[in-house]
Amino acid sequence: MKMAEKSSAHFLEALASKAPVPGGGGAAAMGGAIGMALSNMVGNLTVGKKKFADVEDEVKELLEKGYAIIEELKALVDKDAEVFEPLSKAYGLPKETPEEKAHKVKVMEDCSKVACSVPMEIMRKSYEGIKIHERMGQIGTKLAISDVGCGVVFLKAALISGQLNVLINLGAIKDEKFVSDTVAEMNNLLEEGSRIADEALELVREKIS
Repeated sequence: MKMAEKSSAHFLEALASKAPVPGGGGAAAMGGAIGMALSNMVGNLTVGKKKFADVEDEVKELLEKGYAIIEELKALVDKDAEVFEPLSKAYGLPKETPEEKAHKVKVMEDCSKVACSVPMEIMRKSYEGIKIHERMGQIGTKLAISDVGCGVVFLKAALISGQLNVLINLGAIKDEKFVSDTVAEMNNLLEEGSRIADEALELVREKIS
């Protein structure tokens, strides 16, 4: 059974155990999917209401994008587990001889690059989801506006968690261009995504009060 298809009880049990997966990456992806689902709930509560007829088409577009992000983040829960396995095996490679050491360094770098790809994608999807929340907070029903706030907090947490999971894998990578490019995109997603998330949350607070 795929990790994302387990019951919440089984997922949490596995997460709390000493098993190598799921870990922070899988939890980030799942948390992001939950956050995205909250925005979609607000969208579904908005669609069909006469009061929101002028924005209904836009809300439907946001819903479609939101459902796609949910599925992509769910898939990343399992992808995170898949890319960790070869990396965990690489740690156990022998390093008694210069040849073994060189081989281990190369394998570690290759596996770490792949391992970076998943949390980077989690960050990208979380950023997309945050932008959807921003707009949903502006045009969605006020009846469930607090859920936009809750959702964007989940996605900001996924964004930050993704960054941490990228950083922990960069240490084994000597490819300076790869590291530089990854860090630049990572920092941009974190800075811009956090700014939008904070503004969306503040808007929710203003509407509630």
